[in-house]
Amino acid sequence: MRDSLRGSLCLIGAITVVLSLSPAQAEERTVNFYNWSNYMAPGVLEDFTKETGIKVVYDTFDANETLETRLLAGKSGYDVVVPTGYFLQRQITAKVFLKLDKSKLPNLANAWPVVTGHLATYDPGNDYAANYMWGTTGIGYNVKTAQKILGPDAKIDSWDIVFKPENLAKFKDCGIHMLDSADDILPAALGYLGIDPNSTRQADLEKAADLVSKIRPNVRKFHSSEYLGALASGEICFVVGWSGDIMQARSRAAEARNGIEIGYTIPKEGAQMFFDNLVIPADAKNVAEAYALINYLYRPDVAAKNSDFLSYANGNLASQKLVDPKILNDRNIYPDEATQKKLFVIQARDPATQRIINRLWTRVKTGK
Repeated sequence: MRDSLRGSLCLIGAITVVLSLSPAQAEERTVNFYNWSNYMAPGVLEDFTKETGIKVVYDTFDANETLETRLLAGKSGYDVVVPTGYFLQRQITAKVFLKLDKSKLPNLANAWPVVTGHLATYDPGNDYAANYMWGTTGIGYNVKTAQKILGPDAKIDSWDIVFKPENLAKFKDCGIHMLDSADDILPAALGYLGIDPNSTRQADLEKAADLVSKIRPNVRKFHSSEYLGALASGEICFVVGWSGDIMQARSRAAEARNGIEIGYTIPKEGAQMFFDNLVIPADAKNVAEAYALINYLYRPDVAAKNSDFLSYANGNLASQKLVDPKILNDRNIYPDEATQKKLFVIQARDPATQRIINRLWTRVKTGK
């Protein structure tokens, strides 16, 4: 009898433990998200957690190479990551991503065909990636400082201001930053030289590196995230950087009311158009949660909130009805058709070419 009673009590206790664990287990749903620095509007991830109960573990990086190293090593620990198009292309070839089950992403119906068409260059059939944000690589500058240096009527609208050493030297004293990204700077140099920005010829790449090396003495720092705050605060006055980051610097300066006005230009000779994309690593542990996060980020209101804060265009056509008109009508964020025709995209390079680029970039930055 006592054994029977003890068994019954144990069974009741076990059921009680299971029932008490269920709500906790539900609350413990997690998605591990690895995104670029300064690339999410405040409150978006918190709202996602409130709506779904899924906790977001959020980490950031500021170079595609950092992300790629983790992906290719395997067991990255992430469920959603955000590679740029040309890195995406070779990572798909390396089979590090899951093919998207679009039945689990109903909000992809909002995708902008123009953007998905560009993205198909890297991801044929749009099988693996959904565009998050896209932008251009151009020139950011302190407007008042530029007017003092160049004159009140001077225009910054050409790569001449960057790639002619005597021009860039005029901004040296007030501080120049440049992206620590061979995949942004060398293609710009190639285009300026009248060479295909996607050239893989070593002789062409060396010409581009030589051009950048000539302006290297004027550059205070090569970095891909610090320039945002430095430009907004007046610590620097000139940068070759990403459109949305420079626009964020403009917004920060305006909010601080520090008297600093930030300008951005897409050079008239043309500039790179880049695409940052949401993908799921093949070894992701929380796949259902990854789909939930991507689908949430593709809600028109959420995409609009991100574009409004980040000053980047997004790949969600339906969101354009909700994006702040100041953002939507800014041709440096959403370029007009004439400007888009001057933009180019970068293709993935073969490993041998990438090694050459990496070596040349190290030489540029170190001056050796």
